[in-house]
Amino acid sequence: MSHALLPVLERNPVVASVKDVSLLPAALSSPCEVLFLLCGDVCSIGQLIGQIHSAGKFAVVHADLVQGLCQKDIVADYLLQCGADGIISTRPNLIRRGRELSLLTVLRVFAIDSKAVSNLSREKNMALPDVIEVLPGIVPRVIGRISSSLHIPVIAGGLVEEKEDIVSALSAGALCVSTTNAQLWDS
Repeated sequence: MSHALLPVLERNPVVASVKDVSLLPAALSSPCEVLFLLCGDVCSIGQLIGQIHSAGKFAVVHADLVQGLCQKDIVADYLLQCGADGIISTRPNLIRRGRELSLLTVLRVFAIDSKAVSNLSREKNMALPDVIEVLPGIVPRVIGRISSSLHIPVIAGGLVEEKEDIVSALSAGALCVSTTNAQLWDS
């Protein structure tokens, strides 16, 4: 069964990735409906999620980048209590627990070489994410290969700096594109 946020991602192909709290106001005023939080700490994450919800948007939190969180399954429970709509992680255990809690789960993978790309099938089976975020997101051929072979929606992220990068990734089969470039959030 697919997650309820997948249609939101599909109709909003640009996801604002907020890597610094100072960029949150720009993301909140952007047309992006889903925000990826790549910052914060255990003391502020609930407030940041609350701001996102107050703006009528969805908050997907990168658990590996929130200061003060550990690598244990309980992190997914904590983020759910804070109001997160989804979880991003490179750790299969957090993705599994996030799915158990009905959070949108985003397995972030780094396509650094052919071995890393071929290992995705094994990682996908260990974690069973709702979507896979492939970094860097500017390699359309790899995005197309992963998208067609894994049968899981793909988000292209990392090094997306121009509108052309977004168009190329979407044309290659990505469901949507995440970018920290605030100038592209209105694309």
